[in-house]
Parts: sequence; C-alpha cells; structure tokens
Amino acid sequence: MTTFHFELVSPARLLFEGPVESVVLPGVEGDMTVMANHAALMTSLRPGVVTIADGKASKRLYVRGGFADINASGLTILAEQATPVEDLNPEIIAAEMKNAEEDLRDAKTDEARRLAAEKLGQMTDLMAALRN
Repeated sequence: MTTFHFELVSPARLLFEGPVESVVLPGVEGDMTVMANHAALMTSLRPGVVTIADGKASKRLYVRGGFADINASGLTILAEQATPVEDLNPEIIAAEMKNAEEDLRDAKTDEARRLAAEKLGQMTDLMAALRN
C-alpha cells in the first residue's frame, strides 16, 4: 500500500511524524479517512480519536479540537490537545465527570454553567474515546 507523510502536533510536543498508510480523523462534519494522494483540504477537528495505520500497527490518539491540513506533501494535524488513548485513565476521567456534574448543578452564573458544561463535555468525549 502507498504511504504518505503524516505529522500530529500539539502545543506541548510532536506526537507523531512519519510515513503512514492511512489516518482516520474526527472532522467536524464526520470521521474522514485520509490516504495517499487525497485531495487537498483543510478542516476543523472535533474532539475524538485519530487512528493512525502505518502498516505494522495502529496508534490511537485522543484529540480535542484543532485543524487538519491535507496537501501534496501529506497530512498535518495541529491539535489543541492530544493524548495517546492508552495514557487516558478511566478512574480519573470518571471522577472529573462527577466533579463537572456537581459544578454544573451548583453553578450560579451563566459563565459558571458554560464552563462546567464544557468540562463535562470534554470528560464525556474522553470516556467515549476509551470505549471505542
């Protein structure tokens, strides 16, 4: 199978760089599979899992937002946040979900409700990434 160059970058570090056969990414309009010679495209990402197939194994990383740029030189994902799925801890995520639910119930202002709802959504997305 033909490979192409792929990079996944977060503000903290370069998480992946190298030749791959395909990458499945969580676009805002749905999941998208990118393979060699894909048409040029730029899209926003929603929170979800990026699955990288390099011919030997697949790697899964949870991303929270960002952009994907597909062009003649390959695919680059600039993620707001990215974490290998195997590094996610379900117990910590469950505790954070509970805290966010309590914060949402106890919120006194619109801003506090918005922040609690955003945090709860992030934790829900993380739990979904662990189940997939």
